[in-house]
Amino acid sequence: MSGFSFAALFDMDGVLVDNLNYHVQAWRTFAHHHGRTLTLEDYFRHVNGRVAADALPFVLGRDLSRDEIVAFTEEKEATYRQLYGPDLQPTPGLIPFLQTLKTSGTGLAVGTSAPFSNIGFTLDGLRIRSYFDAVVDASMISRGKPDPEIYLQAAERLGVPPSRCVVFEDAYSGIEAGLRAGMKVVALATTHTPGELAGCGAHHIIPNFEAGLERGLHRLDNWL
Repeated sequence: MSGFSFAALFDMDGVLVDNLNYHVQAWRTFAHHHGRTLTLEDYFRHVNGRVAADALPFVLGRDLSRDEIVAFTEEKEATYRQLYGPDLQPTPGLIPFLQTLKTSGTGLAVGTSAPFSNIGFTLDGLRIRSYFDAVVDASMISRGKPDPEIYLQAAERLGVPPSRCVVFEDAYSGIEAGLRAGMKVVALATTHTPGELAGCGAHHIIPNFEAGLERGLHRLDNWL
């Protein structure tokens, strides 16, 4: 038994950090280096929120071996870390939000499609790893978002049933994953505008965690 009555499950990119523009730039730089063109429309439709094993074949226009996926993933992510490293910072209000949840005894987990190297870059770079009781990354699952596997596994690791979990997401595929897991979903309007998110099915839409605190979304027992 975990001892947690509730759990808050966080995507990483676009949620813990507002880094969309850096990922877009890194993906487009990567595509250009390999003689390909990646439009913004293609990025949002085929790349954003998806594991590299699903995104890379589209970007490169061919099937890839497992070894190629590993190598190309690290190539692209090294470019991303170089671009974002000097500007790395938490989404506004994140630290107080995590502190409040932690103090209340809520279980906290990260469920991200990002590779392991980026998780260390973000969680350790922001010095927030200690807030989280579990981290589930792309290497631990067989099906990426929008499949609910990553959030179901995070909930299982915390010992909390899906009905008592809240997912914080920014991408359509992640929002769908949370909903399919039977969880409540809070959408952050970092990657998409509030208007674009209006029909996504999320239970709440906020611009950042400062707004989440103002709206009392850290008090999970009041609205789950």
